[in-house]
Amino acid sequence: MTDDTSTSPESVDEAVPVSPLTEKLEAILLIIDEPLGLVALAAAVGAPVPAVRQAIETLVDDYDGNGQGPRRGFELREVGGGWRLYVREGHDALVAEFIGGQAPARLSQAALETLAVIAYKQPVTRSQVASIRAVNVDSVVRTLLARGLITELFADSETGAINYGTTDALLQNLGINSIDELPPISPLLDDGADGFDEGNIR
Repeated sequence: MTDDTSTSPESVDEAVPVSPLTEKLEAILLIIDEPLGLVALAAAVGAPVPAVRQAIETLVDDYDGNGQGPRRGFELREVGGGWRLYVREGHDALVAEFIGGQAPARLSQAALETLAVIAYKQPVTRSQVASIRAVNVDSVVRTLLARGLITELFADSETGAINYGTTDALLQNLGINSIDELPPISPLLDDGADGFDEGNIR
């Protein structure tokens, strides 16, 4: 006699739960470099905008410790009409000290060229830098941010794209007081020079 309540292979497949919307959003938010608006997030996870808005609010409350768990060391912040994960402000000094304490390493040629583009073109977005260098610069920008050589200046009010600029740490490393003291663009940066407007070349 067979047991009618036994689970068939088909029913096992049907019982596998779909990944919760908040998990999908976290996966996307974890890897993005610039804030994404609700519409873009909804398209990324294949969910309605109202559902994404509600899930974002749930994540914000969760990270802020308003749910059942403790407050996290990071937060989900809305910047320029988009959402992105950031280190919680109270831990900025800790993170800066940690990064500063890492063993120094020489910048790669790609990092130096990207840094040069940002220095001369600032404020400039990541996509603009990528267009000038004709290569993907995501990982290089993350490296420069981690080294404290560039910083996020502001988010574009229409696109939400982050505009980057150089920091005082770069000036100190170069031994200059102002970005205006930078020398003329090196002829070695052929792939970047063509991307500058004539009026920006000193």
